[in-house]
Amino acid sequence: MEEKAQPSADLLEVLLERCDLQYQEIQRLKGQLSEGVDVGSLRSSYEHTIASQQDKILSLEKQVAYLSRRIWGHSSERFIKADPLQRKLDFEGLELLPEEEEQARQAEVEIGTYKNRVVQRQEKRHPVRKPLSETLPRVEEHIYPEHTDLSACTELPPEITEILEFEPGKCFVRRIIRHKYVFKDKEVQEDGFILTPELPVLPLAKSYAGASLLAELMVGKYVDHLPFYRQIQMFGRLGVTLAPATINDWFKGTADLLRPMYYRLRELVLESDYIQVDESTLPVVNEEKHKTVKGYIWLVRSVMRDLVFFHYDQGSRAQKVVIPLLKDFRGALQTDGYEVYKMYEYKQGVLPLGCWAHARRKFEESLKEDKARAEYALGQIGMLYDVERMADGEQLSFQQRAELRARLSYPLMVAFEKWLVNEYPKVLPKGRIGRAIKYTYEIYHRLTRYHLDGRYKMDNNLAENSIRPLALGRKNYLFCGNHQAAEDAAVMYSLLGCCKAAKVDYRKWLVYVLSNIHAYDKDYTKDLAELLPHNWNPENL
Repeated sequence: MEEKAQPSADLLEVLLERCDLQYQEIQRLKGQLSEGVDVGSLRSSYEHTIASQQDKILSLEKQVAYLSRRIWGHSSERFIKADPLQRKLDFEGLELLPEEEEQARQAEVEIGTYKNRVVQRQEKRHPVRKPLSETLPRVEEHIYPEHTDLSACTELPPEITEILEFEPGKCFVRRIIRHKYVFKDKEVQEDGFILTPELPVLPLAKSYAGASLLAELMVGKYVDHLPFYRQIQMFGRLGVTLAPATINDWFKGTADLLRPMYYRLRELVLESDYIQVDESTLPVVNEEKHKTVKGYIWLVRSVMRDLVFFHYDQGSRAQKVVIPLLKDFRGALQTDGYEVYKMYEYKQGVLPLGCWAHARRKFEESLKEDKARAEYALGQIGMLYDVERMADGEQLSFQQRAELRARLSYPLMVAFEKWLVNEYPKVLPKGRIGRAIKYTYEIYHRLTRYHLDGRYKMDNNLAENSIRPLALGRKNYLFCGNHQAAEDAAVMYSLLGCCKAAKVDYRKWLVYVLSNIHAYDKDYTKDLAELLPHNWNPENL
């Protein structure tokens, strides 16, 4: 046999070195322990800590498992059976007799038939008008045939039409009683055997909604920002039951009734020579995707006429919307820095103006990043606004305001532009202060043009104030059901926005318009602009 290989000297030296290191480490650890340390108690405390940590780990593992089942598993998922013998049922199944199988099959057929019948019934179901509550007070309105000697007639049972009306704090039924007569002598009958006076023109045909009720619903949603379902609950407390589908039909009918006036308002706004344009989000339900998507609605305001209208085009914010909208406009166009408006720099007859409020907002956002530069910029912009306050305080005319701007504001703007050019290379382009300087400088030619005419505003705040009701409303009703509902909302926001600008009572104006707008249906000599809020004077009624 071969002799076993003897360990080399190098290997022995490495082993001895390792043993020496371990011995030194043990001595070092012993030295760290004081003579009064109880090793047993220290060990027990460590074991207690480890046990508590293990219990906590087990609890957390259970929570993770539960949450995983809630997120990724079915709601009916269960743990396995506690008794291992019961698990046989999971795999072997239960015996089922042929008779029981047949009963189950028949039950499935019957349930399927019922579901199909219910679906068909729901598709054919139409809203049924419920009679108005008998507890509501009635106000009778009697109508008799005109230009007829009723002494020669015999009265028949009248025709009664009930219209639901609203007054603040209560509802009542307007009971229209049309008295019918028949001639006693048939030889003296005129146009017909039975005389019946005509029914007064109602806002919506074949509807029991009166003008005051429709006005209350529209003002409640588009001025007071109350969704229809909340108003239904409020009317329920007054003893009136209204169906949501009925309310939606009334809303659509009211918007269609006011749409011609909306188009006339649009013509008047775009005929002016100074407008402000802005856009805002309006969530809309996409019927194909079955979810809410972000849509946009445009606002155009005539500054000098105090007229405003909203424009909705399939929820788009693209250039294809604004081009046809403003194709015939000529004058000053004030907007923010949105890229779509850049093209109007090259359109003849259009003078683009910028908004200093948007520029100021950029520097306010950069205060925490670069306080020195942001405060300087805000100070310069603040002085430009001080000039406007000076003109307002002295009640200057438009011409005098323009002269004051040329004398005080324009030198400040020249110096501020040079500061922007000098400071931009010194800051980070993607930082907040860098983006603020870049934004301001890129539209600086638009920002500074307001000094050309005393009528022009420094900012777009009038348009933003007009769009605020939309922002408040969408926080309550959240979204529009479809594109048509969004277009109808644009009609209501436009006309009621003009009421706010003209300081007209929303409800009184809308009641008057809904009661009288049918007079313009066939008489084309009348101008619907007469009914717009800025032309409406209740004292002349």
